[in-house]
Amino acid sequence: MDYHANATLLSALKTAVRFVHNAEACEKLSELITTEQPDIVHFHNIYHQLTPSIIKVAKQAGCKTVLTAHDTKIACPSYTMYRDGHTCEACLQGSVFNALRYRCQQGSWFKSGLLVVEALYQSLAQNYQSLDVIVSPSQFLANIIRRKLSNNRIEVIVNGIDENVDQQDVADHRYFLYLGRLSQEKGVATMVAAYELSNQSIPLKIAGTGPLADSLSGKQSKVEWLGFKTGRDLHLLIKQASAVIVPSECYENCSMSVLEAMSYGKPIIGANIGGIPEQVRDGKEGRLFEAGNAHDLASVMDEFAIRPELTKYYGEQARQRLESRYSLRAHHQQLVDLYQNLLGEQS
Repeated sequence: MDYHANATLLSALKTAVRFVHNAEACEKLSELITTEQPDIVHFHNIYHQLTPSIIKVAKQAGCKTVLTAHDTKIACPSYTMYRDGHTCEACLQGSVFNALRYRCQQGSWFKSGLLVVEALYQSLAQNYQSLDVIVSPSQFLANIIRRKLSNNRIEVIVNGIDENVDQQDVADHRYFLYLGRLSQEKGVATMVAAYELSNQSIPLKIAGTGPLADSLSGKQSKVEWLGFKTGRDLHLLIKQASAVIVPSECYENCSMSVLEAMSYGKPIIGANIGGIPEQVRDGKEGRLFEAGNAHDLASVMDEFAIRPELTKYYGEQARQRLESRYSLRAHHQQLVDLYQNLLGEQS
C-alpha cells in the first residue's frame, strides 16, 4: 500500500483508515490460519501495512502470538524517538499527542496527526496487550517497551548473523569504514567533523546514500565517498577495514552493521547510545565514544591510527563475542526454546 501516492480525498481517507486498521489483512490472515492451523504466529514489522489489528485475529484463532520489536514504534508514533537533531522521549514520558505538537512526521500536521490517531487506536484496542510475548533484540529496547506495556511478557533475544562467513581476503588495509544511511540521526555529520579534527593518518571510507550525501561530500576531500555498495563489494570493504564506525545519535536497537563487522573479526568504534554498548564493550570488542561528540570520536580515531595492533586485538574479541552471543545458531536456539515454552503453556 503506497501511503505517499497522490490520490483523491476519498481515496486518501480510505488509505488513512487502512493505516490504522487493515480489515483486508485481518480477513486474509484469518483465512490463512484456518487453512494452515499454526500453533504460533510470529509478527515482524506489521505497523501501518498489515497493522497490529492482525494480532487479535491470531489470538482469537487460538494461536500463541509473538512480536519482535525491531524499533521503538510501540513507544514513539514516528518510530525513531528522534527529532530536531536529538533523541526525544516526549511520547514515552507523556502523551502521544506530542507527535502532533512537534509535527514529528516530515513536519506535516496531517501525517503526524494520523500517527497519533493510530497510536491512540492501538491503545484503545489493546492489540499489543494481546501478545503472549514481545521479543526485544536489546535490553535497552526492552526497558523502553516495559515503560509502555508494563504487564506484557518481554524476552530479550538478540539478533543473530551467520557466523560461517568466508574469511578469505580478511586483512587490515588501514582505513576506517562507515556503511549505512547518510542521515542526521546516524551521526554521519559528526563522524565527518571528527575526521577533520583527527590527524587523518588513515583514510575514512563511507559506503551508503541518503539525504546528507551531497552536502557532506563536498566538505571533506580526504573522505572517500563510495556510494551505495552491496554484496561482495560491501563484504570486501568490511573484510579489509581497520575498524567499522557506528556513530549513531538515535536509539539503535541491535545494529546489524556491528554484527557484520564482528563476523569478519573487525573491531567497532561505536556511539555509546541505545543498544550499541550492549554489543560493543569499551576496550573489549572496540571503543565507545559519546554520541554526537566529534572531539571524542576524533580521539578514538587517532588511537586506532597510531596503534595498528588494536585492530587485531579488538577484532579477535569481536569475533569471539559474535560466536558466543550473536550467532544465527544461538538466535535460532533461543527462538525454538521460546516457542516450546509457549506450547508447553498451551498444553
